[in-house]
Amino acid sequence: MEVLMRNVFQALGKNQSANKLAKRYGLQFGAKRFVAGESIEKAIASVKQLNKEGKVVTLDHLGEFVFTEAEANESAAMCIKTLDAIAKAGVQSNLSLKMTSLGLDISKDLCMKNMRRILDRAKMYDNFVRIDMEDYAHCQISLDIYRELRKEYDNVGIVIQAYLYRTEQDIRDLNAYNANLRLVKGAYKEATEVAFPEKKDVDENYKKIIKEHLLNGNYTAIASHDEKVIEYTKKVVQEHQIPNDQFEFQMLYGICVDLQEKLVQEGYKVRVYVPYGVDWFGYFMRRLAERPANVWFVLKNLAK
Repeated sequence: MEVLMRNVFQALGKNQSANKLAKRYGLQFGAKRFVAGESIEKAIASVKQLNKEGKVVTLDHLGEFVFTEAEANESAAMCIKTLDAIAKAGVQSNLSLKMTSLGLDISKDLCMKNMRRILDRAKMYDNFVRIDMEDYAHCQISLDIYRELRKEYDNVGIVIQAYLYRTEQDIRDLNAYNANLRLVKGAYKEATEVAFPEKKDVDENYKKIIKEHLLNGNYTAIASHDEKVIEYTKKVVQEHQIPNDQFEFQMLYGICVDLQEKLVQEGYKVRVYVPYGVDWFGYFMRRLAERPANVWFVLKNLAK
């Protein structure tokens, strides 16, 4: 049943008709728990509150289904507007983005042009940009672009997914770039030819890459709500005397808030991934696919 529900929500997240319907009705039925709002003003208000709670943030202007150069450029402009708003408000937040929203599926050159526009603005503010990793079809080109950008910029990082077989080698290759990585388990549905099908294997690989990247001396963002993974990370950093400024824990907006607060109280850096924007539907569907408990939360809102 759980697998069926996951597949349904993942399919819905890629459905353009469902996305258009969601835009019409706005952030209802529980989506507000996971998305900070449709406007940058609402997003900044959420960032201010999180900062007051001792947490830092990464803002993500949600964008999916980009088919034209004009749409890609508009999405890039929104990323720049987000960086401007962060600087103006004086809040502690960097930026996360998906390169498909910047035209990656249209042309690599278009995507590179938009990435440079965004990174130049971020550099002006001494801010940092994280490239979100998408499905396996975009993995290699995303890493290729990241390597090219690292030759010009030191304020860019990328995400690595533990459920892919290739990940361990990617970690080793990226060590040459002193890569600032967000390490995740992975949320997309992938074929068994490229990804571990069993959760226990993903968990084992996740721990392996966390330890390797930390011991390589590179900045590591551990993005997980799994308390076993968090405890494992604490153990590694204590055993190897890794300083707290070499890593951070990252969690999603609206999820495991008590755990976030506990880590802050323990003196760890916690960064909350805060998405906003009108194209929230695909992101929302992925959150429902990840955890059945999120589905019951939405159903309760529908009942009300």
